[in-house]
Amino acid sequence: MKKFRPGLPLAMSKIRFIGLALMGVVLLLPLTAQSNPDYWSREWPNTDFTKTEIAFEEILSGGPPKDGIPAIDDPKFVPAGEVTHLKPTEPVIGLVVGDEAKAYPLQVLMWHEIVNDEIDGIPVSVTFCPLCNASLVFDRRIEHPEKGPMVLDFGTTGKLRKSDLVMYDRQTETWWQQFLGRGIVGELTGMDLKMIPVRIESFAKFIERKPDGLVLVPNNENFRRYGINPYEGYDSLYQPFLYNGDLPGAVPPLSRVVVAEGKAWALDFLRDSKRIETEDGLILEWEKGQNSALDARVIGEGVDIGNVTARRKNNGVYEDVLYTVDFAFAHYAFHPDTPIIHK
Repeated sequence: MKKFRPGLPLAMSKIRFIGLALMGVVLLLPLTAQSNPDYWSREWPNTDFTKTEIAFEEILSGGPPKDGIPAIDDPKFVPAGEVTHLKPTEPVIGLVVGDEAKAYPLQVLMWHEIVNDEIDGIPVSVTFCPLCNASLVFDRRIEHPEKGPMVLDFGTTGKLRKSDLVMYDRQTETWWQQFLGRGIVGELTGMDLKMIPVRIESFAKFIERKPDGLVLVPNNENFRRYGINPYEGYDSLYQPFLYNGDLPGAVPPLSRVVVAEGKAWALDFLRDSKRIETEDGLILEWEKGQNSALDARVIGEGVDIGNVTARRKNNGVYEDVLYTVDFAFAHYAFHPDTPIIHK
């Protein structure tokens, strides 16, 4: 498989600057310090570094310190019908549990990456890793092997593994791989969080199916440049940031893949097919009308990547199943044995 090679398209001057700045932060630290728990323990005195299932050298600094990208712990919502600042094609994470429906715009998650929330009585963490294009929602309830039932809340470590967000929980300061929802360093190493099915959809699609839903808005609209994409042109690059692993050979590394029930399809293949039904009844469908959050400077002007649904028919009723739309390199990094169907 292809390996990472330095070098970005000359036209991507802003992206090159951001990438070099991030890498500069990493290179300023001695490489031994970056992967040395003795060094990390100054900032993480409560993390048990004797417990891990990964090699420490796989973890890199993403630039910001612990909580430098601040999670949202007291989310603010408004009725969907009152929202005027979102364009109809802007991407949101649409979460429906029981009788409640909430939309989490990527223009907010771009700057916070984690929202600790509750829906229909279930404590959840809504997460987005821009570098992997990974939108995942987790049930925050766990069964601690010694302490029994526990509700976790999550923050950002400022670190990356395979270019993906490494989260931490504030109760045990275990480090968690966002892409997998799995504890990788600390007290809860090896534990998996339950993922909750969501739709990565346009704001218009969310309103169409849940007109009475709620929409996340910034607690302080001036805190960040909400609506602006700080990774302008990222999904048009040849290579991902801060990643030195193998790349998929079948599709471009920063193309998108749809993953459901242990199988992966290139988004371009689904877009051309419009509808795919597997032999066991899984139905994937694509429809135009959703901006990429990682293309244009203004998110609402990004290239149309379309809307994807993944469903099964149960007693005559279509039900959503868990699916993701991630960058191909990230899928390959964490699931190298799952081929990407592309033709």
